[in-house]
Amino acid sequence: MSLLEISNLTLDLPGGARLLHGVSLAVGAGETVGLVGESGSGKSLTARAVIGLAPDRAALGGRIELDGRSVIGASGRDILALRRDSAAMIFQDPRSGINPMRTIGDHMTETLRLCEGLSAAAATARAVELLSAVRLPRPEEHLRQYPHEFSGGMLQRVMIAGALSGSPRLLVCDEPTTALDVTTQAEIVRVLADQRDARGMGMLFITHDLNLAASICDRVVVMRAGRIEEEGPALRVFTRPSADYTARLVATTPTLGPGSGSGSGADERPADVPASDAPRSGGRASALALTASGLSKTYHRHGKPPVRAVVEASFDLEAGAALAVVGESGSGKSTLARMIVGLEPTDGGELAIAGRDRATIPRGRRERLARARSVQMVFQDPYLSLDPRITAGRAIEDALRLHSDLDRASATSRAVDLLEQVGLTAAHAEARPRTLSGGQRQRVAIARALAIEPDVLVLDEATSALDVSVQAQVLDLIARLRRERGLTVLFISHDLAVVRRVCEEVLVMRAGEIVERGGTVRLLEAPSHPYTRLLIDSVPRPRQADAQPAGATVA
Repeated sequence: MSLLEISNLTLDLPGGARLLHGVSLAVGAGETVGLVGESGSGKSLTARAVIGLAPDRAALGGRIELDGRSVIGASGRDILALRRDSAAMIFQDPRSGINPMRTIGDHMTETLRLCEGLSAAAATARAVELLSAVRLPRPEEHLRQYPHEFSGGMLQRVMIAGALSGSPRLLVCDEPTTALDVTTQAEIVRVLADQRDARGMGMLFITHDLNLAASICDRVVVMRAGRIEEEGPALRVFTRPSADYTARLVATTPTLGPGSGSGSGADERPADVPASDAPRSGGRASALALTASGLSKTYHRHGKPPVRAVVEASFDLEAGAALAVVGESGSGKSTLARMIVGLEPTDGGELAIAGRDRATIPRGRRERLARARSVQMVFQDPYLSLDPRITAGRAIEDALRLHSDLDRASATSRAVDLLEQVGLTAAHAEARPRTLSGGQRQRVAIARALAIEPDVLVLDEATSALDVSVQAQVLDLIARLRRERGLTVLFISHDLAVVRRVCEEVLVMRAGEIVERGGTVRLLEAPSHPYTRLLIDSVPRPRQADAQPAGATVA
């Protein structure tokens, strides 16, 4: 008997809308089963139903057996017992699951004291043991700290430790590494795999990252629109998919391998970019869109050592080119981008965009508008960068009228044109952000940035939270805009496979310093700096063909 058995699971909302259609799967002890698919496929709904977190008033049908006990129809007391004894869940955003007003120690020991009946001293000792198990250094010190003092990766380790406090037999992981950089993601995946193996846990691992699923899962279940399209051993599903839908997902997933991930028969060059892979420099005849020399930024914190976020950064970017800036969280990528667009003052250095000095943040309205016309940024989360109160069309119209002499009617017409340029329709002009998908919102954000016709477009992790098919659409859009408009792009990312597809050159940052720069293909295939090699080695890759499932027994 499997640890988890789901048979013919259905989920209906009030009013009759069915979101899950006969889902069936099983997870054995020591086994990792991946749930993959696009946003809205039903992955998280299935996972939440397993631990009794289905939407309020939703009607469940079929059967869910967890550790020999039925979940559907169980009382609230029985569900709490299941969560205490049999299953735990790790969510995508660790900050949403922890009280920012309480210390890490309070968070860890409260559950141990209430659910395990431990004394304060015993609970503290157990919390230290759990934090050590997830490789968090100096756990005794961390117990006294607050969530805001932790990085995303450190806080995710705390949430894993908390989930393990009840020694669950099944761990449900819902996109636990989506917003993490590649090295932190690799560490978290390693922690999860180690704990799975040491405890003999089963894991249900939800992700839209097919490369990640291939690296950690024994079997995968591919979902689409609430139905299972395909299931089987991970290596077989991702190398020889039987369903057309799975094949499309695999084709649109960028990888570090030559000629892969473009979905359109790409060669070793990123899609739609010049053939030359030689590093660009100011000595060539091409015009420079951006030149940075000695840009620096240090943050001073009361009672703590200063943080050198960017240290003497110097580089140039040719008009029409795409340059990637990669590195771990805290490497200085976003600070560098914010200085370039004028959202962060520099401590020193020179910056020119299209030949105009942009090293200082302008104070007057005319100077601010001129700066905005020279460079625009597209942020990681378009929902936070778009005003939820106004429509997509109005967001673009406001940008147009602020930076031009267009009247309202002309701005409205131009806004529709821009929406169509990014693959949307006139109907989307009347939609507010909450009614759009993540990919559609990001297209609106790109259209708004393009409305000003900037010299340089900065994309700060603009595709990191999108599923693979939507990500592919946005990347294709960027390539098309570069081809048609000669758009110059500074692409901030921690996804090296996406970088290979989009950019001709890569700039690698570590602890605020640029440690390597070179042509994308050369740098990713033969890096010269050990840190670059670390980043590349941390990218998830499929498990070996002869690898045994974690819970398998060799005869």
